[in-house]
Amino acid sequence: MYIKRDISFGLILLYAWKIVSLASLWSIIIFILYFYAGWGFVKVPFQPITVIGTAVAFYLGFKNNQSYDRFWEGRKIWGAIVNYSRTWGNQVLNVITMDTVHDTTEEEVQDHKRRLIYRHVAWLHALRLQLRKPTSFSIKENTFVERFSERHNDHEEICATIAPYLSEEEVNDLKKRKNIATHIVKNQGAHLRLLKERYGLMDGFDFMMMMKCLEECYNFQGKCERIKNTPFPRQYAFFSKVFVYIFALLLPLGLLDIFDSNATQTLPSAFSFLMIPVSILITWIFLTWEAVGDNSEDPFENRPNDVPMTALTRTIEIDLRDMLDEPDLPEKVAPKDHILY
Repeated sequence: MYIKRDISFGLILLYAWKIVSLASLWSIIIFILYFYAGWGFVKVPFQPITVIGTAVAFYLGFKNNQSYDRFWEGRKIWGAIVNYSRTWGNQVLNVITMDTVHDTTEEEVQDHKRRLIYRHVAWLHALRLQLRKPTSFSIKENTFVERFSERHNDHEEICATIAPYLSEEEVNDLKKRKNIATHIVKNQGAHLRLLKERYGLMDGFDFMMMMKCLEECYNFQGKCERIKNTPFPRQYAFFSKVFVYIFALLLPLGLLDIFDSNATQTLPSAFSFLMIPVSILITWIFLTWEAVGDNSEDPFENRPNDVPMTALTRTIEIDLRDMLDEPDLPEKVAPKDHILY
C-alpha cells in the first residue's frame, strides 16, 4: 500500500513509460502520414470520437468502482482479523485458568497460553503467504514494474516462516498439508479440547466461546480466499481494455480535425504540432485510468497498491506478544520506497 501523500514522478514513470512511448509513436506516425505523406483520408470527424470517449469513460468508471470494492473489502476483512486477533489473545489470557484438581502448574498454564497465541501468529503468516501465491489471472505489468516488485519481494516460504511459532512436530505435519492455514486453526481447536478434557482449564461455555472465535478465523480466511480465487469478471476487464485501446487508436485521427489549421494538406503550422502532445496526454489519462482498475482487482498480490498484510500481521504479533508481557518485541514493518507491504 503506497503511503506517501503524493505519488512520486519516478513511480508514475515506471508505470507510464510504455503507455507514453506507444502513444507518442502512434501520434507521430499519424501526424507524418497526414501532413507529409498526404494521406488525407486518415482524418475523421472529432464528434464520433467524443461519443466513444464518453462511453469509454462511463465504462471505466463502472469497472474501477467494482475493482475498488474488491480492494476495500479485502482491507475490511484484514481490519476484522486484527480485531478478532486481539479478542483471541484476551480470551486466551483470561479464560484459561489454573485448575488445582488436575495439578496443573502455573508454568504449564502459561506455556499453553503462549502456544495458543503463537499458533495464531503462525496462522496469520500462513494466510498472508497463501493469499500472495500468484494465480493464472494475476496481473502482469511491464518489465520495469515487475523488476521493481521483485526487488521488494521477500520470497518467504510458508513453513520456514511459521517454524519459530510452532513445535517441530507440528511444522513437519503441516508440510504435508495442502491448505496450511486451515490446519493451523484445526490444531487450535484440538488444543482447546485438550485443555478442557484433559487439563480442566476451561468449562464448556468457555470452550464454545473460544471455538466461536476460531469459527470467525475460518470465516475471514474464506472471505479472503473468495476474493483471491474469483477473478474480476473477465467480460468487464477484457472489453474495458479493448474499448480504451480502440479509443486511443482513433484519437489522433479525430484530433487532426481540430489541429489542422489549413484547408489542404500543406506543411503543418505550429498549432498543428500540438496534436501530438494533446493526443499523448489524453491517451495516458485513459490508459492510466484503466491500469488503476486493473491494480485494484486483486488486493492480495503483494503489489504497491495492495492490502499491506505483512505490516498488519506484524502489528498483530506485536500486540499479542505484548499481551504475554514479552520484553523483546519485533519492530513494526518499515515501508520500502514509501510502500507498505
